Amino acid sequence: MILACNVWAGRAQMSARQTQRVKSAMVRAIESSQVTDSLYKALAAGSNKDPLTRGYLASLEALKAKHAWNPYNKVKFANRSAKTMAEAIRSDPGNLELRFMRFSIQHYMPAFLGLSKDLDTDRREILKHYRERSFSKVDKELVRNIARFMIESGRCTGAEEEIFRKYTA
Repeated sequence: MILACNVWAGRAQMSARQTQRVKSAMVRAIESSQVTDSLYKALAAGSNKDPLTRGYLASLEALKAKHAWNPYNKVKFANRSAKTMAEAIRSDPGNLELRFMRFSIQHYMPAFLGLSKDLDTDRREILKHYRERSFSKVDKELVRNIARFMIESGRCTGAEEEIFRKYTA
């Protein structure tokens, strides 16, 4: 993850290219604790702490929980992820990508942890973006992927799924 180490120093916000690199690494991090750890270190070390970067950090903390074998560490990282994501969303509550990150984390979070309390709120906020076609901060591929995930999650009504289906082609 050397690419990430130099990317964020001194920047107020990531460029579109840097964001794409992070997104690509995030996909690899889902299955790799090494990628998770190196990307987390790179993002945490940078001076860029805009809401989206904090959202990526929260997502990586959730992945650290996934990859941890020790139950104590799993819970510790899950709680840290929830706190970091809440801070990011408080800073930018209308950000579709942040809402989707939290929705997807909470979708996979074991219910007994009590860390999935924002699923309905985030589903409604995501749906609002799709109803209003409000996608200014996200690219078409992400719009399509979010719509697919929302349908596949099984957490939407039939009418809501129809709205998302319009964006899956």
